[in-house]
Order: sequence, then C-alpha cells, then structure tokens
Amino acid sequence: MTGTAPVAVVGPTGTGKSDLALGLAERLGGEVVNCDAMQQYRGMDIGTAKLTPEQRRGIPHHRLDVLDVTQTASVADFRTAAEREIDEIRERGHVPILCGGSMMYVQALVDGWMIPDTDPQVRAHYERRLEQIGVEALHAELAAVDPEAARTILPSDPRRTVRALEVVELTGKPFSASRPTIGEPRWGTRLLGVRCDLAELDERLATRAATMFATGLVDEVRRLVGVGLLEGVTARRAIGYAQVLDEMDAHQRIDDEGTGRAEERTVIGTRRYVRRQRSWFGRDHRIRWIDTDTRGRADDAPDPLEVALRILGADRR
Repeated sequence: MTGTAPVAVVGPTGTGKSDLALGLAERLGGEVVNCDAMQQYRGMDIGTAKLTPEQRRGIPHHRLDVLDVTQTASVADFRTAAEREIDEIRERGHVPILCGGSMMYVQALVDGWMIPDTDPQVRAHYERRLEQIGVEALHAELAAVDPEAARTILPSDPRRTVRALEVVELTGKPFSASRPTIGEPRWGTRLLGVRCDLAELDERLATRAATMFATGLVDEVRRLVGVGLLEGVTARRAIGYAQVLDEMDAHQRIDDEGTGRAEERTVIGTRRYVRRQRSWFGRDHRIRWIDTDTRGRADDAPDPLEVALRILGADRR
C-alpha cells in the first residue's frame, strides 16, 4: 500500500479537534475521515456541530452524511467503509486525517477492533426490555451477567447497556472480551489528542449548547422527526436530540421552559460524555497530547497546529 501514515486527532468533545484536523489536512495534503458516530447522519448538523461545506475549506471529508436517521449506526459497518476510504486516500498519495471523539470508532480503525455485528432480533429484544423496565433495571440485568461491563457503562446509558447485553448473548462471552489490545497502530497511524482544562471545557460546553439552541436545534429536531427520527434506534438518542424529544409533546411542540430544560440537560449529558472520553483516551499511552486552553496562555505560545506539526516532525515553516 502506497501513501502516508494516517494521523488521528482524538479527544473529548469541545476541545478543538475539527480545527486541528483541518489545519493538518491543509499543511500535510490530507483528507479528513470522520470518526464521530452521529455526524454520519444526514440532517443532524446543528446538534453534532458538523462543519458546513463552506467551513471544510475545500478539503474532502469522508463518512459524513452517509446514514438516514432511521438507520442504526454500527461500528462494524463504519470500520468496513472507513478502511476502504483510508486505503483509497493513501493510494492517492494523501494523508488520512482521522478526526472524532467516538471512542469505539477510533479504536476499531486504529487497533482493528473486531466488534460483533448487530443482530436485529437480539437488539430488538433488549430494546423492548429497555422500554418495559427502564435503563437502570436493564443495567442491573447486565450487571448480573457481566459485572465488569456494568462497571464501565453508566447506569443511565441505554445505548451501551443494550449493546453490551446484545454482544454477551451473541458471543456467549463478556462484553469486555471483545475489547481491543492497544499495540502498534494500524497503518503506522500517529495519534494526537487535544485536551483542555476541565473548568474551561465545562464553560465551552455550556456556550456550545446555548449556541446550538439559539441557532435552531429545536427546528432541526422537528425536521428530522418528519423524516423518521422517532423510528431510529441510534440517532434519536444523540445528546441534544434526545433531550429535545423528551420535552416535546405529541405534536412536536415545546415551550420556553421545556427548551430551557432540554438545553440544561444537554449540557449535563455532554459533560458526562466528556468525562467518559477523557477516561477512555487517557488510557492510551500512544496519544501525544496537545493543550488547547486559552486561559493563562502566553502571547508567544505556539498554537495547537504548530505544536502538532512539531510532534509529527513536519513543521514546514
């Protein structure tokens, strides 16, 4: 296989991954491969902070807008498609820039994680159980059959609870048995992580949510309901979308108080997700970390892009 080793830009939500990935693509001659599960969905733009075509600066982006909201996002399907696109990018002599914070998506590519594919009947069974008994009770069922998985999955996380139970049933083994081994990255991928002081990041996340609601997230949810969002399994549970749906009545109406609650709960949900991302990526010793804090930063401090290029040994100044 010809071409240059990929660069993965990973880290928690709100730390500046997209900006860094764009800068690297421009400087290195790269194409971006999205590794954010929810940005795969067409129409889910505001709530996922998806870059607009204009913001992409003419740089090719892959794995964006490839699913309808009625389809279920699958790590296995993503891996198959993204592997093909990475190979094609390298064959063109370009650098694949893997960008995203969906932990399993990144690891599926970098470590060749073989995750069991979904089984519609088994998945439907646990989805029904979820509707019948609620996420906490279903999480207790997971704890009974796979205590280790239950310790790593929040009792409030329905999607991962259902998935873990599905994998246990399909494989007859604990969910943890399918975890990847952190070793030499595939394709010689170089991993860069972006991080930010937690207090500053929490403020960024609140501002981010406020901007999403101010620029039309509720209307976006209404439009997506019209094309099947409520029938989807994965898309409707995305942070922001799930909170808006919870506050809407049967006619997709939502008052100011409901909108305020949805925004507050979106911030809380995002902060929880960020802490999971920090824990997951923090265990990967291969990642070279770049700080994106703005507070107390010296005027002459190099920006994250220059730090990244220095790390990669590709500073072209």
